Amino acid sequence: MSVNEAVLVVEDDASLREALVDTLRAAGLAALAAADASAALQLLQSDEIALVISDVQMPGGDGYELLSSIRRLRPDLPVVLMTAYGTVAQAVAAIREGATDYIVKPFDAQALIEMARRQLAQRVLPNEVIAHDPVSKRLIALARRLAANDATVLITGESGTGKEVYARFIRDQSSRAAAPYVTINCAAIPENMLEATLFGYEKGAFTGALSAHAGKFEQAQHGTLLLDEISEMDLGLQAKILRVLQEREVERLGSSRTISLDVRLIATSNRDLPEEVRAARFRADLYYRLNVMSLRLPPLRERRGDILPLARRAVQACARSGQAALTLSTEAERKLTQYEWPGNARELTNIVQRAAWLATGGIIHAADLDTGAIDEPAATNSVQEAGLGHDLKERERELILATLRVTGGSRKLTAERLGISPRTLRHKLQQLKAAGVSVPRVHDQQFMAV
Repeated sequence: MSVNEAVLVVEDDASLREALVDTLRAAGLAALAAADASAALQLLQSDEIALVISDVQMPGGDGYELLSSIRRLRPDLPVVLMTAYGTVAQAVAAIREGATDYIVKPFDAQALIEMARRQLAQRVLPNEVIAHDPVSKRLIALARRLAANDATVLITGESGTGKEVYARFIRDQSSRAAAPYVTINCAAIPENMLEATLFGYEKGAFTGALSAHAGKFEQAQHGTLLLDEISEMDLGLQAKILRVLQEREVERLGSSRTISLDVRLIATSNRDLPEEVRAARFRADLYYRLNVMSLRLPPLRERRGDILPLARRAVQACARSGQAALTLSTEAERKLTQYEWPGNARELTNIVQRAAWLATGGIIHAADLDTGAIDEPAATNSVQEAGLGHDLKERERELILATLRVTGGSRKLTAERLGISPRTLRHKLQQLKAAGVSVPRVHDQQFMAV
């Protein structure tokens, strides 16, 4: 772990702070400590911090205030808040304020280590797009052309195909590369808080609005805003987004003052938006406004030349996060290339990184990749059949049901395996039930609370 990949622990309790830092260092992770928000902000003036883990309740400025300051200072820095008791309200508040994740006290050492490694692995992956397959090379060439202007870009494709990676590539190749880059996952924010998150709010605008807060549009001023999975918005909020795009101005909740915007918008969706428009689930006028320039990412099974380069990069990321150097055996590589990858690049990365932590002797063998779905005939066959003529909806249905069978009905594992949010999976399962499809019973007690 190099110094520029350090974890900053912010905790006012000296004994707990020391224990957290020692735990991270024992796991091979570089760790620094701060007793309060002021000390943390001093350390954050440099670029050596790659992840912040902060307590919420601290004297002289709580974790939410620190989070707000970090978002202004370093918008892309992942921040995890340590919350007490694990109430839904605290979790929602953490995500609403811009936290990357939260961890509930009390937690054990392994939970802390796994969370830190997961956040660092996501951050240390190179920003460049893997483009070894001829299909991907053509996509990269198109993305470079899209980056050369300021037009709105719509990126579509199945979950896990790399839409966020291409969005960042377009931003990095554009004239706004040095300006703010702000992202928001529309599927991860509760509907009743998404509007305030996007547009911001004034003090007293609603219960709990104890201070004014700039929204994502304001935070992206002169830069780029990524609306990830924009098709998860309800129709009412879609209309408000359309107005912002048309007028190039935003108005905070509880304010009558408009703020002029200079923001380039990139939007992504894993849905068939023309079909969503026909079904009246997505506004046609917003679709046409977004679809000025478009980029469709094919699934990983249609660009197999990228599979092994992606897998090797995931292995390298584990090494940079404290794991010893590893290589993939010939049998493991063959197994990776033969699988259909219904969860695309995200599933590939998850499986390889999980295998890396289990591997011994410096080599990832085929047996280390034995996670269930990768060896499950039903899942593979359903994908192969889907490619032989099923329409998109049939393919989606079979992938979801096959993955549910593999995970024993676990909604949490199914969402992770497919590379979609629990909220998106819940919506799709409701659609299947409405269509008369038999769906395995929920095996996750906390799934409905996610």
